[in-house]
Amino acid sequence: MSDFLQWHHDTLAARTVEALRKHEFDAVYFPKREQAVEHILSFIQPGHKVGFGGSMTVQALGIADKAKEKGAILLNHNAPGLTPEEKNEIRRQQLVCDVFIAGSNAITMDGCIVNIDAYGNRTNALTFGPRKIIIVVGMNKIRKDVDEALERVKHYAAPLNNKRINTNNPCTVSGTCSECTSKTRICRVYSILRRKPTLSDTTVVIIGEALGF
Repeated sequence: MSDFLQWHHDTLAARTVEALRKHEFDAVYFPKREQAVEHILSFIQPGHKVGFGGSMTVQALGIADKAKEKGAILLNHNAPGLTPEEKNEIRRQQLVCDVFIAGSNAITMDGCIVNIDAYGNRTNALTFGPRKIIIVVGMNKIRKDVDEALERVKHYAAPLNNKRINTNNPCTVSGTCSECTSKTRICRVYSILRRKPTLSDTTVVIIGEALGF
């Protein structure tokens, strides 16, 4: 990474962390993913039930395997071989787990957390329930404000996620949102956390590289 890009990441991350802290979130920035992973794992103890929100960012960091090595019990609804009923039961268990780890569709430089879900399991768990909530994002998720964050989700993250899970929604053809009325539409639950939910213990971890989409 060039010194100029590193400067830009460090500067935007510092501004975002400051805004998140003003909004009562615990927020930290790490230039390297290895530092971030070590910090995240510090919240996990043997026997903890650890839920995962289906994040490509978290998957890229290999946190699930490392948490299992520490003796955690994994609640991963995307584990292979699960029936739809088993997936839903795990989603319910994630709502009351010890540690819930997820990505976010966007984080704003004025301290908001923006997500769009199909089922609401991730947005619910990020709001209330788990004893500890950890949100992990790369610099590619940082946007100026909520309007820019929603544009990012609708016209970038959502089409890519639709393609990843192989829906037949219009955005998998056009590459951008058309506000479809498809029965398989995944953009159903819109969540904006403007302040830390009062009863939740939430840490936002920003990593100085591009991760997920």
